[in-house]
Amino acid sequence: MKNLQLLLLFLLSLSSFAQDLTVIDKIKFKCSYEYKYMLDTTTSKYSSVDILHLQIGSKSSKCFSYRTYQHDSIDAYGNLRETYNQIFREVKSKGWNKKELVKRLPHKGMTTYVFKNHPDGKVTVLDNIFTDNFQYEDDVNPQEWDLQEDSVKTILGHECQKATCKFRGREWTAWFALDVPISDGPWKFCGLPGLIMEVYDKGEQQYFCINGLQQVDSAEPLYFGIDGKDVSKFQKVKRTDFLKSAYEYFRDPEKYRTMSTGISFGFSQEKYEVKRDLIERE
Repeated sequence: MKNLQLLLLFLLSLSSFAQDLTVIDKIKFKCSYEYKYMLDTTTSKYSSVDILHLQIGSKSSKCFSYRTYQHDSIDAYGNLRETYNQIFREVKSKGWNKKELVKRLPHKGMTTYVFKNHPDGKVTVLDNIFTDNFQYEDDVNPQEWDLQEDSVKTILGHECQKATCKFRGREWTAWFALDVPISDGPWKFCGLPGLIMEVYDKGEQQYFCINGLQQVDSAEPLYFGIDGKDVSKFQKVKRTDFLKSAYEYFRDPEKYRTMSTGISFGFSQEKYEVKRDLIERE
């Protein structure tokens, strides 16, 4: 409960860092989701755990990683190196182990920012690979769901119904709350007659589950953009071209870094010889 309260308090303060961003809507609901995923699909362990925030307006929504937002905000408006040094000193003074250090260091999670129905009838995605920033458009309501009316379960106190679909190379199962009549969800998921509370693929290599939901009464703005970055300078590409570049980076980061900067960082390719996979396979 304490962690949930902290999450909701953070959700209330998200707009405090917003500078030079475009207002596209007013926030009506704020949600937080636990996001777990496997980069190395040869194992059965999650590579990382992230927290996604979903801000929902009357016509548009925005989904992004809290960890990435925190990291980028400190980098843009604070002193990231000094923040790291302070954490190192604290961990050393208290004799904490490496696990505690990693937990406290600001680090990026999912780098994808998803803006549904912006512009009208489209989804805009902002993302980056290494030091390169990209922007591309996607379709609204891209999933074709099959409803399973005889399957129900309770999530966060809400009775949820099951739906399934095949979407871009994965088979997905979603649980949505009919008593929260919002056709939205984490990442690019939407198109159901209720808020998506939980969604995962076959094998649960990708897993999202809601852990916070709040209705907002104030006229808090929903912003388009990323704090500290000039979106007008992002490279506009096709979705499939971005995925190809992202896959190349995951499979061989050293090659991508060298091509992007003209500098070889000298990392061995051997450590990356695993079956790495993107959330979208096609």
